[in-house]
Amino acid sequence: MTGFYHPEWLIGLCILPLLYYYYIHETNRKKQEAIVFSNLSFLKSALHGSTQSFRPRTLLFFILISIGCLIIGLAGPHIPLEQTKEGVNVILVIDVSGSMQAGDYKPTRLDSAKRSAEILIHSLDSKDYAGIITFESGASSAAYLSPDKERVIRKLRAIEPKEGATAIGDGLGLGIDMAESIPNKKKVVILLSDGVNNAGVIAPDQAAEFAREKDIQVFTIGMGSDNPVVLGYDWFGNPQYATLDEELLQSIAQITNGKYYKSVDDQTLSEIYRNLNKEIVREKEETSIAEWFYLLALVFMVTEIILRYGRRRIIQ
Repeated sequence: MTGFYHPEWLIGLCILPLLYYYYIHETNRKKQEAIVFSNLSFLKSALHGSTQSFRPRTLLFFILISIGCLIIGLAGPHIPLEQTKEGVNVILVIDVSGSMQAGDYKPTRLDSAKRSAEILIHSLDSKDYAGIITFESGASSAAYLSPDKERVIRKLRAIEPKEGATAIGDGLGLGIDMAESIPNKKKVVILLSDGVNNAGVIAPDQAAEFAREKDIQVFTIGMGSDNPVVLGYDWFGNPQYATLDEELLQSIAQITNGKYYKSVDDQTLSEIYRNLNKEIVREKEETSIAEWFYLLALVFMVTEIILRYGRRRIIQ
């Protein structure tokens, strides 16, 4: 919020009316002395002429304003700005289980997810850090948290699909650990999955509670199609369909003060990632504006000198 780092300096502003009172007092005293001595030339010098009496007072105001700006600058004024000084840790947690090889997204769900995630990474601010976690039966780091977005994108493109199950809780838990690896930054996790949690050692709701305790916002993306997608057949020839647990992803987002998005095709998935950066709430930082007041003080000082001693000086 707007304020001062060193408000005690503002007490110094009390000197300004004292200086003005001193000026008025000395001016009146000189006038009285001029009358007492009855010296016409001294009287003119003291009075500066009745039509020009405002001129020295104008210079005084420039001096007082300069002193006031210096005092305010020393008090350390600051205002909030939209971007945090440290930026944001953004962790992409991507499902690479067997169901991500389904072809309802072209060429596969995983390829579409990687392509869309790249859009998000490109849209991040320069001070933001990005990292990638992948999960199937377990979770692992695909790209460590880094400000080097191009390096993270290279790691993203190198991700390959796996044949394992879906450990959503493990993926989210490892994503939280990575987000915490660089402190003093706002932390956001973006979790994408197309399945049901059926593996791993960490329950998804436990991971979500852990994220809430760490003040980490989790955005979840459910990936699936409007129509059932056959992934294969069991031993008896029965079709195995891709199943999305939307209720779980919605719960994770709600617990962590995030949002849930449903993707049904390549276009909606790309649009979700394209707009996610706008959803990241960036905390305001307190930024000093003392330099503005120092600059104003300098401007008024220079103006006063020019008016006093320049070619068009107002005091003769």
